[in-house]
Amino acid sequence: MTTARTLFAEGLRDHLAPALRAMGFTGWRRSFSLPDVDHWALLGIRLGHADDRVVRYTVVLAVTPKSAWAGPGLRPDPATATGRETWRSGIGELMPVGGEVWWQVAPGPRWQVGLEDTVAAVRHYGLPELLRRVEQGAGVETYLTQAELADVNAALELAEVPRIRRAELADKALELHGAWQRADVVAEEVLRGAATGFLSAGDERFTAVRCRDTRGRELWVFPAGR
Repeated sequence: MTTARTLFAEGLRDHLAPALRAMGFTGWRRSFSLPDVDHWALLGIRLGHADDRVVRYTVVLAVTPKSAWAGPGLRPDPATATGRETWRSGIGELMPVGGEVWWQVAPGPRWQVGLEDTVAAVRHYGLPELLRRVEQGAGVETYLTQAELADVNAALELAEVPRIRRAELADKALELHGAWQRADVVAEEVLRGAATGFLSAGDERFTAVRCRDTRGRELWVFPAGR
């Protein structure tokens, strides 16, 4: 029987890598990048458990200014944190699940399912966010960490509204990202209250709160004084 390691190598070579290249990535093995003059816009395949019965892996994305990278190697390894990134995230944080996501390859008739899911996740969540990060460059600043958002997220959970995944500053606005939908009037009203709280702090770095879904699409804007 063909081992999981062999199937993973085959799937990466014949399925995942060609799909990534069709999206505009270049690279080989488990490290890929989007062409950009000023940044390394990277996608890496990080292995978890790997033996002859099963291979578990996830996807990591990162943006590193080329001016900040002096090696080792031609470019950073996206699967390993270097401390020089302006942004780094596991793909699960960009998806509705909001946590770590691991796929697996194991011998059997459906061994390619995980690879197909990976391609879909990169196409719909990873690639758009990576492009957004490169386009905005240094214009995005983390506003609050997950620990600092704990109280707000606890209130959202009580109202059965998905938590805030990321809170960032960009273009004089506080951007909140989460697994919300435009048609969810409860989420809109609860987030309006949260936005009022953020705006009442009087932080001069932003004058509006923008709520976006996990694919970066704008849902609601709550300006100050409205």
